Amino acid sequence: MRKKGELLFLTALAYAFLGWCYEVFLEVVVYHWGFSNRGFLHGPYCPVYGFGALLLLACLRPIRQKRLHWRGIPLSPLLVFLGTMALTTALELATSYILEAVTGGWLWDYHRYALQFDGRIALNPSVRFGLGGVLILYGIQPLLERFASWLGERRCHILAWVLGIVFLLDFVVTAAGVIGG
Repeated sequence: MRKKGELLFLTALAYAFLGWCYEVFLEVVVYHWGFSNRGFLHGPYCPVYGFGALLLLACLRPIRQKRLHWRGIPLSPLLVFLGTMALTTALELATSYILEAVTGGWLWDYHRYALQFDGRIALNPSVRFGLGGVLILYGIQPLLERFASWLGERRCHILAWVLGIVFLLDFVVTAAGVIGG
């Protein structure tokens, strides 16, 4: 596929949507808090998950592809897990500070968790993100790549432009709300 930027955008948006679904699942099914839009924007996506997934793919795909072993034991999945934990924890911490600077707060609170820092990061979610990174690199990403190949370049181009416009409009409306009030 020649339009690599469009494919990266669609990949990020797919993971932003999956991240939003994960957040809503936790609220509704696991914690029984009821539904709320877990994203910063109005649409069903959490951009930090999309950015995080691209970060994981860029940094950890080479480890996944090397299929490292030690005494016959596959190390690559463990390294992907640990790498995901480290990268996503750093991203979550940075995101909390950015959101606090822009909006006055961040969208999660880990104060009730054991082994947490300032309510911004905690071991429990970091482990879940580590498992998610293994799922992304070994399961979801190969499926997304096959789906994009099946769609073809022209349909991916159209989809990227349509979703890009929707995402941009959502961002503008959200930014206007933050700035205006």
